[in-house]
Amino acid sequence: MKKDEVPQDDGFLKEEHGKELNYAVDKDGNYTTALSSGWEAKTIALNNALARIEERIADAKTRVHENKTSPIEYFMEYCRMDVPVLSSYMGMWQWRVKRHFKPSIFKKLSDKTLTKYAEVFEIDLKQLKHFDTDS
Repeated sequence: MKKDEVPQDDGFLKEEHGKELNYAVDKDGNYTTALSSGWEAKTIALNNALARIEERIADAKTRVHENKTSPIEYFMEYCRMDVPVLSSYMGMWQWRVKRHFKPSIFKKLSDKTLTKYAEVFEIDLKQLKHFDTDS
């Protein structure tokens, strides 16, 4: 795409996150870079992805409220992580992290383990131990 044709639509990037660097072709046919505020297709894809993330967070919160999972899963979703990422931050096998999603196992975790989770989520230990599903 030519440098002067790089899309500059109003969207997610322009409103909140600045501009994105793209490759383009200048008037002499050489590759160069150009800043773009985004285009409609990218905005739609980003909005769909963000909506899906919000659904997953709400679902995790509901399951914590119903005592079907632990706050660890909620904060994992809230921090936009998945089990492989969280397990790598925790230095644990994925099966152990998944096991900590079980409320009965979560209640037995040591403060040392919970503190490590809290540090990964950048929250207080109190928020993790006394998760309020009503807020």
